[in-house]
Amino acid sequence: MLQTLLNRRRLAKLPKTDLVAETVSVLWSAAEYKSTVLDLIQRAQHRIVITALYLQADEAGEQILRALFAAKQQKPDLQVTVYVDFHRARRGLIGQEGARTNNDFYREIAKDYDLPIQIIGVPVKKRELFGVLHLKGFVFDQTLLYSGASLNNVYLAEQNRYRADRYLVLQNQVMTDAIVQAHQQLFGDEEQTPELLDDEDYVSQAVKRQSRLWLKHAKATRYQYADKNDSALRASLLIGLGRRNNELNSTVLALLSVAQQDVLIYTPYFNPPVALARALRKCLKRGVTVTVVVGDKTANDFYIPPGQRFSKIGGLPYFYETILRKFVRANQKFIDAGLLHVKLWKHEDNSYHLKGLSVDGVKHLFTGHNLNPRAFALDFENGIYVEDDLQQLKLLLEQEKQVITAHSSEIVHYSEIETVRDYPEVVQKLLSQLRRIGADLVVKRLI
Repeated sequence: MLQTLLNRRRLAKLPKTDLVAETVSVLWSAAEYKSTVLDLIQRAQHRIVITALYLQADEAGEQILRALFAAKQQKPDLQVTVYVDFHRARRGLIGQEGARTNNDFYREIAKDYDLPIQIIGVPVKKRELFGVLHLKGFVFDQTLLYSGASLNNVYLAEQNRYRADRYLVLQNQVMTDAIVQAHQQLFGDEEQTPELLDDEDYVSQAVKRQSRLWLKHAKATRYQYADKNDSALRASLLIGLGRRNNELNSTVLALLSVAQQDVLIYTPYFNPPVALARALRKCLKRGVTVTVVVGDKTANDFYIPPGQRFSKIGGLPYFYETILRKFVRANQKFIDAGLLHVKLWKHEDNSYHLKGLSVDGVKHLFTGHNLNPRAFALDFENGIYVEDDLQQLKLLLEQEKQVITAHSSEIVHYSEIETVRDYPEVVQKLLSQLRRIGADLVVKRLI
């Protein structure tokens, strides 16, 4: 009871800004996400600030990048800034070492235009394995488009295949100003976060120039805005990096602690850290209904269908599934009691990337946070926490849930989930090798 009270106070103390329900909307598909981004780029008058893991060197990525450059040519005073992860921009796709990088792509496109835009690479850690820029949020004047999605063919449904995500659109100057100002302050030092269109020799040395002081500053950063808490519908901007004093992680756990009736979780990769798994079990023990909507292993972008050439990265979807099966088996009694619902999303050869959390129909977290050990400890994450006392967004979020779960099936017994013995032989050997050398525990913390 004491811990629940403390968590209620923690949530109450978060700075909040009022929202108007009529200015909140949700997009229903990856195709609508693409058309909306392009439309907002064209209509922006003063500023475009995009923060994402990556802007990819492919057909959809080129459409977005050229639209940004075109907007700048048409409106020279328009601020156009793109923040992406430095490491992701400087390497090719996994399995395509030596190929053209996103950074090469940016330079090639920039040559076609007179007026440049800012594309800033953020090296959160010295190596990508130990942390990336996973902040999200696209600002177009006073419009905020928040999604876990980045920008490439599959996220934008470019080639008859899509990666499903959540897409929240808000009209709110307080929130857009706070994001723009915080990201400018965090990533405005070119010594730490270089413009990727600058001289190659200078850009390539960015990781060596990174200071511990910058990392300490990043961990202590909070979005700054006046606490205006008069409405029954209000929102908090959250940000977090690292295990300690992480505002976003603390909010996730606090939300589960205060849940009284039901919890809804969207996560693409089922790999909860110990603290999250413990919090979920506490919910179930006190009679809270928990629904988890997770991607089927075949809805993971790393899934390699049988018959295609296999690489080790293709073992990840199976590894996640072993964790899910273990969780379901350990909590089968709660499924039998109608308290735990595990839904697997699968739609043809498309993939699933949704994240978020809803509690009792009145508390909602929109985030790019994967709710896994990596997100809790390594990556730079953010999110939007919404309190909706009068459930003004209930219809909107119920419609979103219906769209998402239309392609899901419910697991009623752990035996429905495949075991390692059911996997292709090459996957069995890979997982066996990981367990034999103890690497499975390391991988679990890094993915």
